[in-house]
Order: sequence, then structure tokens, then C-alpha cells
Amino acid sequence: MTQAMAVPRTRHGWPAWRLPSGRLRPAVALGALALLAALTLLWASAQGAFAIAPAQLLRMLGQWFSGQAGPEGAATQELVFWHIRLPRLLLGVVAGAGLGLAGALMQGLFRNPLADPGLIGISSGAALAAAFTIVLGQHWLPGLPTGLGSWALALSAFAGGMGVTVVIYLLAQTQGGTRVGLMLLAGIAINALAAAGLGYLSYVSSDEQLRNLQLWLMGSLGQSRWATVWLVGVVVLLCAVVARRLARPLNALALGEAQAQLLGVPVERSKRLAVVVTALAVGAVTSATGIIGFIGLVAPHGVRLIAGPDHRVVLPGSALLGAALVVGADALARTVVQPAEMPLGVLTAFVGVPLFLWVLRQFRSGL
Repeated sequence: MTQAMAVPRTRHGWPAWRLPSGRLRPAVALGALALLAALTLLWASAQGAFAIAPAQLLRMLGQWFSGQAGPEGAATQELVFWHIRLPRLLLGVVAGAGLGLAGALMQGLFRNPLADPGLIGISSGAALAAAFTIVLGQHWLPGLPTGLGSWALALSAFAGGMGVTVVIYLLAQTQGGTRVGLMLLAGIAINALAAAGLGYLSYVSSDEQLRNLQLWLMGSLGQSRWATVWLVGVVVLLCAVVARRLARPLNALALGEAQAQLLGVPVERSKRLAVVVTALAVGAVTSATGIIGFIGLVAPHGVRLIAGPDHRVVLPGSALLGAALVVGADALARTVVQPAEMPLGVLTAFVGVPLFLWVLRQFRSGL
């Protein structure tokens, strides 16, 4: 190889974009994940029952950025893109980012690669509250749908997720602080209770209510609106900003709580903040999309495979990869069974379950 074609290397002889372990350097890894998310978003923008050619899509975007034409008064393709598809795509971005970020926080907090945001019952609490609103809301709270309209379901789901978080956090308190093991056991109990409640509500629901309940439980971006995108986006962005402060504490907690305290890490405050950020992110996303499983499990593992376990990379990288996964999965859900639409949660489970089993096998082997 000539000198002009030589790969840039560090003084230790490794390529400048790789580490000795074979993983990518943080800046390279985050740049690659950002590029993947952007390309996935561009590809998904052209997919759907009403297909838009890539050239037409790029022309529309170019006109919008240059200010030559706006969404109003545009052709049919442009109206479909600006008013229907773009809100859905952006909701997929913020939903995937929130779930990926929450998954990275949970795995760092529990120091377990099998941890998931649903482990402590946040998703189950949101699902139970939403099911109650769908099935019994008109009987027990007749003024709720009238006063809040379509926001009643989203607000009840968010309140259910946050309520479960408060209960679990209180149950995990001991004289020595917050016990992560007790939090896990409380989450298992809450999940079982929520499953029983969902079973009862499914049993007493009408055919229409049961269909609405099942559609919500399987997850979808089909109800996206600009107001929803803004609200969920603001919450997820706030969670991402706060989560940056948790990167160093989570790195220290990987050594154990005692070692983290010796390093000057405020362990109790960090654990409390991680739980609150996870609850906010998962509650906001679930209230808008229903339950989308396995993104919080898959995304952090993908980042660790290419960049290592440093949470300064894992947290933002999981948000980027989670966004790419949800947007890509939603594009497939809109196209594989046209003119119908596959539930998004079903599609993510098809990908997440095999990966979960693979991770379980690696974990059993002590890796």
C-alpha cells in the first residue's frame, strides 16, 4: 500500500477510527449512528401506501429549506408528506430515542444487560390506565372524554406510568437508601398485577372496546399529530439533557455502589434521577404510541457492540439507534401488508425476541 493510500493510525499502530478492542472510537460511532438515523428517516419518508419517489422527496425538502414553497397549497404528494407522513416520522424519531435512552439507563442502573424499561412496570402501569380509560372511562369518569377529547387516553396512560413509578420507588426505599433489587421485585409484582387487570378489562369490554384496546397495546404511530410530536419531543429532549449528567455516575456504578461512593459519586441521587428520567421518557412515549417493546433492550446492546460500555457514548448512541429502529420498523409496518398496517409492537417483537435470546445465551456464558 502506498503512503498516499495508507490508513491514518495512532502512535500505537491502530487505525485512528478504531480502538485496540476493534470497536469504533466514540466520535466515529456517534457519527455513524447519526448517519444511520438520517438515512433511515430519508428512506422511510418515501415508503407507504402512497409512495413518494426519492427525487420528489428531495425536491420538496430543497424547496422548503430554500423558502421557495411551503406545505400549504402544494401538490397531493407534498400534502401527504407534510401533514400525514412527516408528523409520523418525527414521532417515530422521538419515540425511539426515548425508549433507547430509557433502556440504556435501566441497564446501567441494574448493571444487567437483560434489563428493559418495562422491567420496573412503567409500561404496564401506562397500559392498565389506558385500558381503564378505554373500557370503563365513560362509566366511571363520564366527563373525562368530553373535557379532554382525544387527549384523555394519552394523559391517563402517562399518569398511570408515573403513578407506578412513585409506588415502586417508595417500595424500594430502605434505611440504607434505594435498593435496586427491591425495585426489580416490585416491578415484577406490578407487571403481574397489571396483566391481571388487563385480562379483566378485556373480559368485560365490548367488541369495539376490545379492538381499540388490542390496537393500543400492540403499539402504533398511526395517531401522530403535530401537537403530540411537540409534547413528546420536548419531554424526550429534556430527558436526554438530564441523562448526560448520569453518564459518569453510571460508569462508576458499573464497579459497584461502594466503589462509586469512594469515587465521590452521589449514588442515591443518581439512582433516583435515573428512575425519574426513565419514567418520564417511557411514560411520554407510551402515552402517544402504545406499547412498543424491545427497543430499550436492543438499542443499548447495538451501541455497546460497536463502541464499548462507556455511557458517555451508550446514552446518546442508544437514542440515535432507537430512533433508527422505530422509524425503520414503522416503515416496514406500513408496507409489508398493504393496504392494511401491521402493529408496530408486533414487528419490533419479531426482531427483539431473537436478540433477547441471543443476549441471554451470552449472559449465561459469562460474557
